[in-house]
Amino acid sequence: MASLASAQASSRLDTLSLTNTIVSLARNTKTHRHNCGQLAEHVGMIGNLLEKIKSTDLMKLPATKEPLVGLEEALEKALQLVESCRDKSCLYMLAMGWSVVYQFRQVQAEIDRHLSLLVLPMISLLHEFRLQNLKEGLHAIEADERMYTLEEEDMEAQNVVLKPDRTRTDAEILEKSLSPKYPNLTFSEALQEEKEKLNIELQRSRTINDNLTPINAE
Repeated sequence: MASLASAQASSRLDTLSLTNTIVSLARNTKTHRHNCGQLAEHVGMIGNLLEKIKSTDLMKLPATKEPLVGLEEALEKALQLVESCRDKSCLYMLAMGWSVVYQFRQVQAEIDRHLSLLVLPMISLLHEFRLQNLKEGLHAIEADERMYTLEEEDMEAQNVVLKPDRTRTDAEILEKSLSPKYPNLTFSEALQEEKEKLNIELQRSRTINDNLTPINAE
């Protein structure tokens, strides 16, 4: 799958490249578009800050090595989350609902924590590198509190997805939700596409559960 290939490639991206990739992919997501947009704008601010210091030796300070690795790992999680909103089953992502919203909140908090740890060792050297606005940029990012939530239409569709029995009205709600996400497919074709993606998620969940199941000693 494209998402798996991208996730594998993300480990070879540097921090600035990760921010650019997240911003680019967020434009093409099918679910949680508002949340992806919010995360992309926040990550874009971080990318602008990193752009200012990439030509200096500040990123090579011994004290920045561990926070830089942490920041890259947090950005990789953000990339995988955005990819999920682009590639995974829309019905699956709607069913997960608030769990996905929580992931957005968590990943921004993790990114900001590692960014703060990365920039703090640089503060005393700002004048030498003429980057007096770095501190202000960090404060702006820390103050950039984003609203991650489920939009009203998504909540309506989520309620339908989780219902055991669906009415004709429910079917119309699903069609309204899916059609914009599959503009080149009929509703029946979109449902078939969703069925295939849901089977992939089901198989992935089974594999994870099998790996977590303890083996009873004889």
